[in-house]
Amino acid sequence: SSRPPAPAALNPWDVMLCVSGTAIACENALVVAIICYSPALRTPMFVLVGSLATADLLAGLGLILNFVFQYVIRSETVSLLTVGFLVASFAASVSSLLAITVDRYLSLYNALTYYSERTVLCIHTMLAGAWGVSLCLGLLPVLGWNCLHDRAACSVVRPLTKSNVTLLSASFFLIFLIMLHLYIEICKIVCRHAHQIALQQHFLTASHYVATKKGVSTLAIILGTFGASWLPFAIYCVVGDPDYPSVYTYATLLPATYNSMINPIIYAYRNQEIQRSMWVLLCGCFQAKVSFRSRSPSDV
Repeated sequence: SSRPPAPAALNPWDVMLCVSGTAIACENALVVAIICYSPALRTPMFVLVGSLATADLLAGLGLILNFVFQYVIRSETVSLLTVGFLVASFAASVSSLLAITVDRYLSLYNALTYYSERTVLCIHTMLAGAWGVSLCLGLLPVLGWNCLHDRAACSVVRPLTKSNVTLLSASFFLIFLIMLHLYIEICKIVCRHAHQIALQQHFLTASHYVATKKGVSTLAIILGTFGASWLPFAIYCVVGDPDYPSVYTYATLLPATYNSMINPIIYAYRNQEIQRSMWVLLCGCFQAKVSFRSRSPSDV
């Protein structure tokens, strides 16, 4: 008589990924609920933040499902679907970060025409393109670009092939370089505005200097956090070998998931409108129809 397969030994790294996914899902679910609950948070800026939170929420759920299907429902087909779901979710998260960066740049570069229907159309087009490309990247392993039947083609992330992870890493490097360029341009615009204000007032006040320094520091923190989270994993996907110990993959993948955990803090919870809406949603400390001050993406 055939015996049922023995249960897989519990890997502590998988447990940490599952815990990370749970924290990610909870944080971003709250952000999505706040944006959906508050009619005042329907501006293009918060649509982008909502897209980022949705992508990170799906990524967190994907990490949880990957743990469940790995230790409870062991199936290569289900595992392939889960990996594709994770690829699409994290790709949508990174793409949403790029869209937020482009939106911040446009809000400063075209400040006079930013609040127009053209901006709304541009943002919706960016989001449609970001989610469309992310969905295609997630479907690639499901549609056959995998190494289930060819172990020699496997990458450090099974069952993705080496060419697949190379494509994903190259896409990330391209997005990172675009974001780096845009944030440098944003810093130039911020410094130029501060200089123009100083010329109008004949001197650079301490408050202007502090505000400019704070803005540049915030941009550096945002880009530094994004790079520190994803660059190790993207580089290892290119230079790593599937014969290397799996601990190397886990050690670089786990910090990448932390980016989805930090995103709500950087892009949502620091915003005063979202803070107020959170109190309305959770505690009812304010009236539901509370007035909000219109803010630009550079304030987020």
